[in-house]
Amino acid sequence: MSDVKPQSSEDHIKVFKEDLIPVDGHDGWFRDPDSNAIVNCNNTQYEEYMASYNKRAKKESDFNTLQKDVDGLKSDICDIKSLLQNLVERNNAS
Repeated sequence: MSDVKPQSSEDHIKVFKEDLIPVDGHDGWFRDPDSNAIVNCNNTQYEEYMASYNKRAKKESDFNTLQKDVDGLKSDICDIKSLLQNLVERNNAS
């Protein structure tokens, strides 16, 4: 027999303040009576959002790295082209 109990739909919700008021029709959403703000206490949704955010941030970081690499290669090619032109000019001058 397994000691693992099935997760209820409430297991992923952690209310951080006792006086929050549940919002009808939205699992894990609560209204803060002090600020009247809606607070999402659904850990599963938060973890999904953070995974999505981190994926986007990594994709953007990878893109920026590739862009810097391409810019560096362009500069290197420009330098090589300039050196080759100088060599050809010197060769033609002699």
